[in-house]
Amino acid sequence: MQAQTKLVIFDCDGVLVDSETLGNRVLVEFVAEFGLKLSLEEAIRLFKGGKMADCVTVIERRLGRKMPPDFVTQLRTFTAQAFESELLPVQGIETALDQINLPICVASSGPIEKIQLALRVTNLLPRFAGCIFSSYEIGSWKPAPDLFLYAAKNMGVQAQFCTVVEDSILGVRAGIAAGMKVLGYTTKNEAHQLKECGADVFYSMYQLPNLI
Repeated sequence: MQAQTKLVIFDCDGVLVDSETLGNRVLVEFVAEFGLKLSLEEAIRLFKGGKMADCVTVIERRLGRKMPPDFVTQLRTFTAQAFESELLPVQGIETALDQINLPICVASSGPIEKIQLALRVTNLLPRFAGCIFSSYEIGSWKPAPDLFLYAAKNMGVQAQFCTVVEDSILGVRAGIAAGMKVLGYTTKNEAHQLKECGADVFYSMYQLPNLI
């Protein structure tokens, strides 16, 4: 029997903010300057939910050479510029958050600065003030459960009373490994992948409050 939820832990990219397409578009355009041609769909498949170091490893393997030392810094700068001008909240997330009468927090693989920027430009930051947790704080990335366990501990809630909202395979695996209920936000074309990892899938943020 599922324990009653006392804390909802949100991933950021693709769950709170509609950044997966935007961020990967920037990456595709940037790596093209180094001679690597990727489609947007391929980039999302390769990099969704992953840590930056792993993304760079894939890029270097495909190119057969190391990227410049400032590659990540430049990519983050271009991504931040795109976020400032184009980033939007995921459709329906404000309504969902208004209806969830429980403590909430964010647990993301990105740096704190990126998470805060994404939430600020989408006007979601006040909802999560003081409740933002990053893999960079603890040196552990999804699919390891550490980030979700770290967030739960800091929020004062035991793992079995947490519900995670994720959109990536790595994130779902991390939530399941942490012993938490996982809701997978996805499209119907990709639902089977998150289901296989243990998530209960849903397709609209307007559905979310009734699933918790």
